[in-house]
Amino acid sequence: MGMTDFHQNFNRFFDELQLQRQRADRTEKMALHPQMGEGAIQRFVPRPDLEIVISKYKLYQKHKANIFTEAPMVELNYCLQGRRKTVGSDFQHEFAPGNYTLQFTRQVDACFELNEHQPLLMLSIGLPVSTFHRFMEELNGTRTIDFSHILGRHSFRIFQNAIDPSASVILKQILRAAERHDTKNFEIECGALELLSLAFRSFLFDDKQELSILSKSDMQKIRQAREILLERMTNPPTLVELSRLIHLNDYKLKIGFKEIYGMTVFSYLRNKRLEKAFFLLQNGSMNVNEVSCAVGYSNPSYFAEAFRKQFGCNPGEFTRRF
Repeated sequence: MGMTDFHQNFNRFFDELQLQRQRADRTEKMALHPQMGEGAIQRFVPRPDLEIVISKYKLYQKHKANIFTEAPMVELNYCLQGRRKTVGSDFQHEFAPGNYTLQFTRQVDACFELNEHQPLLMLSIGLPVSTFHRFMEELNGTRTIDFSHILGRHSFRIFQNAIDPSASVILKQILRAAERHDTKNFEIECGALELLSLAFRSFLFDDKQELSILSKSDMQKIRQAREILLERMTNPPTLVELSRLIHLNDYKLKIGFKEIYGMTVFSYLRNKRLEKAFFLLQNGSMNVNEVSCAVGYSNPSYFAEAFRKQFGCNPGEFTRRF
């Protein structure tokens, strides 16, 4: 496959959103159809082996975009507002505000689940495997980090962490540059390369993570653990209890859960609790204290603090908006 084939992965997503794109691999701004939502997606291609996409829109209805990723690629995503879920045959991941992910993708079928009436702001950076390998080379030409080694037998691998202050500064610079009409290619490119450098160092160099490979049986047990957490959201089991329920040791549960869902067991539970709280408050049939108890928070003050960190406002302020 050619170096530019990875652009087709983005094109398929744009086409699923019915965006009127003019080109296959060039910089342009594409507005959502007025019946579908409001906002736009900006695509920047400062050089043939690099694509930067800024998604800033709100859909009027839930939408599922089924995409076949034909060209292997590496993608870095920053979620600044809203949520988006990606589901494949052996993985699923939800992008949450304040987090960023580094993804390694082979040929894979995936479904992108997009929420309605929820503003989304994401910045994505994509590059082909050949460029990733060139970035991983030492000055003497040797390379110890390999795309295939990272993926193993899997078609998809994701790392996730909270956005740090250094990345936040760069993100703001890129977003401001994207709004100007006199921005040069090198400004967008330099910002993207800085973000890639921070992510590579965090996930591939500094952490020295073991690239563990889960068996199909392990993955089924971890998916079972997720279902137990969701069913027992108000009174969840401890990690040791959960590992006993699925017949998997707690170490493998911790490592495997983060590998499949991109976050720790209880970070996932917290996000799901707050997501449920968001919709209960939006519905308006329960007050803040009732919602707090309904999602498993016995202390309303602790619930309010967690909600504010996740959504940027207190639950009381949120209810007054509706």
